[in-house]
Amino acid sequence: MQLTPYLNFDGNCAEAFAFYAKLFGGTIVYQGTFGEMPPSAGAPPIPESARHRIMHVHLQMGDQSLFGSDAMPGADTTCGGYQPPQGLWVSIQAADVAEGQRLFDALAQKGQVVMPFSGTFWSPGFGMTKDRFGTPWMINVVQAG
Repeated sequence: MQLTPYLNFDGNCAEAFAFYAKLFGGTIVYQGTFGEMPPSAGAPPIPESARHRIMHVHLQMGDQSLFGSDAMPGADTTCGGYQPPQGLWVSIQAADVAEGQRLFDALAQKGQVVMPFSGTFWSPGFGMTKDRFGTPWMINVVQAG
């Protein structure tokens, strides 16, 4: 079994995933918009304001994946509308302090630092930030030994 985070955005999913692909050295293996979806019997038409939004994106990084999509504009939050992330953090285990610092700095740029990156009693490097897209991240360096 593998757990895969699925991130939700309010119209900037394509921009976020282009950034994540570059930052994490991954490849976007699929990206489709709501406008590219085939018609489905009985489904309401896609609003013009949603046609360019991402219906699903899959970023592959080695044996890890990250998925995402944009919310339907104007939809209720109980029915596919956008709701900012709450109650979770996407956690990254960095191999060393330099890599942890690089990831933290990039994710924190134009975002909001919640806990600055520094050593802790459990790790030589740990920090928490919300990136400029609103996604909350924890960067944790694996303790040596």
